Amino acid sequence: MMDEEVLVQLRNIVGKNRVLTRGNELYTYSFDATPIVQAQPDVVVMPGDTREVAEILKLAHVNQIPVIPRGSGTNLAGGTVPVEGGIVLNMTRFNKILEIDEKNLTATVGPGVITAEFHKAVEECGFFYPPDPGSMRISTIGGNVAQCAGGMRGLKYGVTKDYVMGLEYVLPTGQILRCGGKNYKDVAGYDLTRLLVGSEGTLAVITEITLKLLPRPETKRTLVVFCHQMVDAARIVERTIAEKIIPATMEFLDQATMQVVDDFSHLGLPRNVAAMLLLEQDGSEEQVVRDVDRIAEIAREEGVADVQLAKTAEEGAKLMAARRSALAALSRLRPTTILEDATVPRSQLAQMVEAIIQISAKHQVQICTFGHAGDGNLHPTCMTDERNHEEIKRVEEAFREIFATALALGGTITGEHGVGMAKMAYLPQRVGEGGIELMQAIKQAFDPHGIMNPGKVVAKAARSRVVVRNA
Repeated sequence: MMDEEVLVQLRNIVGKNRVLTRGNELYTYSFDATPIVQAQPDVVVMPGDTREVAEILKLAHVNQIPVIPRGSGTNLAGGTVPVEGGIVLNMTRFNKILEIDEKNLTATVGPGVITAEFHKAVEECGFFYPPDPGSMRISTIGGNVAQCAGGMRGLKYGVTKDYVMGLEYVLPTGQILRCGGKNYKDVAGYDLTRLLVGSEGTLAVITEITLKLLPRPETKRTLVVFCHQMVDAARIVERTIAEKIIPATMEFLDQATMQVVDDFSHLGLPRNVAAMLLLEQDGSEEQVVRDVDRIAEIAREEGVADVQLAKTAEEGAKLMAARRSALAALSRLRPTTILEDATVPRSQLAQMVEAIIQISAKHQVQICTFGHAGDGNLHPTCMTDERNHEEIKRVEEAFREIFATALALGGTITGEHGVGMAKMAYLPQRVGEGGIELMQAIKQAFDPHGIMNPGKVVAKAARSRVVVRNA
């Protein structure tokens, strides 16, 4: 329960209509896109500018109240669930594209700008912003930055951290600072921009973002490859890249995911193949034609079931949309859908997928796998029911083995979703106890009272997937 005097001060800062305290309002902010985890905040505050954010943080710092920055709440690691109550800071009013700088190839935006709307705005000016997380139609740029989101173009273009050039941010004490900017070269001091990208709201509140833009590619083409065996798909990926062809997109769906996606999208996908590769290449017309033709040759040399080139841009877009619908399609099967993102080196892709199949069978849980084959980022997705506690225990054990396998193959516990609270227990295995201690020291330097998004990333006690409900 929030102190009434604090509520009065919050209303004085942002206005009474921007402070939410009703039960139904707080319930709305008690969860994000992560299944099973839930906890209710004490209050939701909707600031409209950096000064208001600074005043709110000063108040929270003095009273040692948790603050959880939040955009659209699409993250999949419990990163915006207020596990210790406090203030949820809804940043969606920071939804302005402040500048598209055509001379410097940059854009400056508020963190509440919707990712897909930003794509549309820069493309209308002839530019290109590559990061395209699956949730981009509702996710915010600020959320993308906080989680260091990836997407389907990561292989060729990298992820969000590769496009963030500068930030305005507010420390828990209320101090307003800037790092980076429009300079393509800048090595003055520690790289605080890189440190804040992917910090999951545990260090500061980001209030303005400067992003790098690229010229819009001249053209693009889409290719689909259907494989008899998983190893065929993995070999095509390896050979394509070994020939120095870097596709813009190189996505993978296993047989189970293909069937569910086809039921959902009615694309007429074959039901008797083991895997599907969905590739997209962009660039100059000459390069795209040459690359796509060579990838098709490699696929045929590997004896695949079929190779199909999208006849039109619209057909290609329809195939890519079907891939983006994979999670939505899978979520129709059972009441609870848990999507993870174990990542391995590309050379271990087939071995990792086979391991997931075996782990799924061992624990008798339904797991379908799709993901970004080009960068080894897999999304094993479990369809389950959170009300079945015995099954949830088996799901937890299956994912524990999946992450252990990924680490044993030289991979990692998350490629693009972040640690949040869902994968805190696995982080020490990835970075070691020394790494955890260093991260906790960095957290202490930014946030001495520990008010920024507590219970996430490097909190002292990790918790499993449990339902947390406030009275």
